[in-house]
Amino acid sequence: MDNLELVRAIYANWERGNWSSVWWAHPDIEYVMVDEPGAEVHRGLEAMGQGWRAFLSAWEDYRVEALEYRRIDEERVLVSLVAQGRGRGSGVGLEESARAPGANVFVIRDGRVVRLDAYFLLANALADLGLDA
Repeated sequence: MDNLELVRAIYANWERGNWSSVWWAHPDIEYVMVDEPGAEVHRGLEAMGQGWRAFLSAWEDYRVEALEYRRIDEERVLVSLVAQGRGRGSGVGLEESARAPGANVFVIRDGRVVRLDAYFLLANALADLGLDA
C-alpha cells in the first residue's frame, strides 16, 4: 500500500467518526495538535490515545472529511479537511461556525505513520511546509 492509499484508508474510518483503530500507527508515533495553545508532542500509541480522548471528550459526533490529499514528498502526505461535530457544552456545530479548513500532515516510514501533525488551520500547515495555498 502506498502512502496516499494508507492515508485514504485512515480517513475512511475518521470520516465515519471511528477513532479507535490504530493499525496504521507506528508504536512510537509522535502526535501533536500543532496550532493549539500549549501544544505538546504525544509519544507512543498510549499517549496519542490519551491526547485524542481528551480532545474528543469536548465533542459530540466529531468526525473529519478530507477535502484534498497531497503528496509532499516520499514520506509526507498533507490532507486538507473540514471538521464536523457539536460542542458538548455549547451544542454549537463546527459546520455552523464557518471555520476555515484544517489539515493533517502524516509522516510515513515503512508503511506506518511515525508522526501526525494536526492543524486547526490549513494555512498554518501550508506555512510550516513552505507551500502556497
